[in-house]
Amino acid sequence: MMKTTNSFSDNALPFVTVVIPVRNEHRYIRSCLDSVLSQDYPADRLEILLCVSPSEDDTEEIIMEYQEKYDHIHMLKNPKGTISCGVNTGIRAAKGDYIVRLDAHTEFASDYISKCIEYLLKTGADNVGGPTIVKGKTPVQRAVAAAYYSSFALGGGKQHIKDYEGYSDTVSFGAFKKSTAEAVGLFDENLILNEDDDFNFKISEAGGKIFITPKIRSYYYPRDTYTGLIRQYFGYGLWKVAVIQKHKRPARMSHLIPMLFVLFLILGGLLSIFSKRIRKLYLGVLGLYLGLDIAASFSLKDVDTQDGPMLRFRLMLVHFLLHVSYGCGFIAGIFKFILH
Repeated sequence: MMKTTNSFSDNALPFVTVVIPVRNEHRYIRSCLDSVLSQDYPADRLEILLCVSPSEDDTEEIIMEYQEKYDHIHMLKNPKGTISCGVNTGIRAAKGDYIVRLDAHTEFASDYISKCIEYLLKTGADNVGGPTIVKGKTPVQRAVAAAYYSSFALGGGKQHIKDYEGYSDTVSFGAFKKSTAEAVGLFDENLILNEDDDFNFKISEAGGKIFITPKIRSYYYPRDTYTGLIRQYFGYGLWKVAVIQKHKRPARMSHLIPMLFVLFLILGGLLSIFSKRIRKLYLGVLGLYLGLDIAASFSLKDVDTQDGPMLRFRLMLVHFLLHVSYGCGFIAGIFKFILH
């Protein structure tokens, strides 16, 4: 159904539209835009569309500074405020045949766009991107960044493996033809979160392929507070149910495990009050979880070492918060989307 052509005309590179949904990005938008402006892809074959949701900080003022300075930067309004609506606003307005969907919390290697186009052509895939390379500026953010590489934290999705190259069920952000997005109905504007997962699900269901290569490099900065992390992953769990309900199956069974863990914590804790045998089993499973958490946290390689052993202890807490917040969100999603 969706095939990428294998060559362009010899006299011109394709015109590319970069789409960045933005809201309250005072801390990150300058570094994001500076990395996009440093691309080796010709500026005259590029437009950058920033789809701005109503913000409480000076995000719009910063973007206007860049817009006045660079002719190929344009700010679009996204009054609905959601990421999916912002991305769709950019896709609909795009002049390019190719869309590179970016995130304002991210910085991009200078060859990011050119590599995206290269691998769209080389592989014939319908959506391409790179593994999520995550960095931190504070001790908590560095611990959260480490969790992105922990299969114990996130279930081992291929997009979190630094050196993975090959096909995947999803990819962060991604680059695709505008016609591909139109063929699958753009991004689902009913989804507040997990819009990328749903978009890639639709591509796969239509017979398309998603490809990841470490040659496409970007650097993402995750949440830098525990409360921000809890809110984020509660939302991911909540809206994952909406995606599963829509497609009648999860992309990976690992998406269900945090919910089962939370149910065990609640039901097992209640039942252990009335039964000594259940109490022993409950404490035994908690001990097993603690052991797995310690092993995963202290054996994880390729993490930022500037915080010393404290990073490992923070990572143990991050693991637990990720599992519980996602699981609670998933349970809330069952009531919101299935049992309502």
